[in-house]
Amino acid sequence: MQALILFLLSLSLSNQTEKPEVKILKSEFIYETAPFPQCHASTLIENEEGILAAWFGGTHERHPDVSIYTAQLNGEKWSEPKKAADGVENEQTRYPTWNPVLYRLDNGKTVLFYKIGPNPREWWGAYKLSDDLGKTWSEEIPLPDGILGPIKNKPVALSNGKILYPSSLETEEKWTIHVESSDSNLENWKKTEIENGKFNAIQPTVFFHPDGRLQMLCRTQEGKIGVTWSDDQGATWTPVQATNLVHNNSGIDGVTLQNGYHLLLCNPIPKGRNKLSLMGSTDGVNWEELLVMEDEKKGEFSYPAIIQASDGTVHLTYTYNREKVKYAQLKIN
Repeated sequence: MQALILFLLSLSLSNQTEKPEVKILKSEFIYETAPFPQCHASTLIENEEGILAAWFGGTHERHPDVSIYTAQLNGEKWSEPKKAADGVENEQTRYPTWNPVLYRLDNGKTVLFYKIGPNPREWWGAYKLSDDLGKTWSEEIPLPDGILGPIKNKPVALSNGKILYPSSLETEEKWTIHVESSDSNLENWKKTEIENGKFNAIQPTVFFHPDGRLQMLCRTQEGKIGVTWSDDQGATWTPVQATNLVHNNSGIDGVTLQNGYHLLLCNPIPKGRNKLSLMGSTDGVNWEELLVMEDEKKGEFSYPAIIQASDGTVHLTYTYNREKVKYAQLKIN
C-alpha cells in the first residue's frame, strides 16, 4: 500500500529545479559485534516499530555458513543481529544464502525474499513470511520454477494491483535483467523478458515517473549504469541502453520520493568500491551528486539500500568493508 501511495503522489512531480539540501540526521553502524566476521547486501523497510534491516553474514561470501540476519531499529537503538534464514538442506548438505530483500504486503505481513545456492549461476529463490514484524518467520517457501524473485532491490506495488520484482539472471555466457510479477497474495507469478542488447546487466532498481512511466536503472559490466523504460506498467520494456553515469559494476539502489524527485545510491567511479555517493534527479536522466557518503583511498562501501519513510525522511544502509552494515537517516529539502 505504501508503494502505491508513493506512485500516486509521484504523479505530480515537484517543480523543484534547485539542488535539494541534504541533512544527515543519524549515521551509525547497525551493530558493533556479530556472530559472523563478514556481511553484505543489506535491505530495509519501515514498519510500525521503526526500521527493519536484513543482510547476509558468515565466514565469507559463498561459504556454506552464510545466513540471513535481521535487526530492528526501535527508536534510537538497533536490536542484536538475529538469524532469520539459512541454506541448510539436511545433515549433509548446506548452501550459502544471498541477497535478502524485505517487503511489506497489503495485509501487513512482512516478506523476506532471499536466494539459496552455491553461486549466483545456480541459486534459486525462496521466501519466508512474518506476522509479527520480523520477530519470527515461517518455514521456507520456494518460489515457482523459473522465478528468482527480487535479486537485490525492493519490489514495488503497481496501480494495477500487481507487485513488480526487479530481477536478473547470471549465466556463464551473459548477465541479463528482467522483471517478475505476482498478485498481492504472492500468487500468479509471471516473468517478463527485457532486451539487454550488448549489455551484461543485473540488479535493477525501479523509479516512478509523473506520466505513469516506469524506469529501471541497473548495474552493468560495461562501465555505465544501464537504463530501461516501460509505458505499460511493466508489461513491456525498452532495450537496455547506457546512461551517462560512470559506474564500477557494483550494486545500486534508488527510490522515487513522495514529491517525485529521484534518489540513487551508487559507486560513481570506474573501478573500486571506495566511494559511495547519493545522486539526485528530477527526470531520472540528468543526475547530480547530492552527498558523498564515503570516499576513501581504500575500502569497500557498496550494495546500498534506500527507502523513504512515512514521515518523509530517507533511510539507507550499505556494506562497510564487508565487516559491518552502516545506516543513515537523511532529511531532504
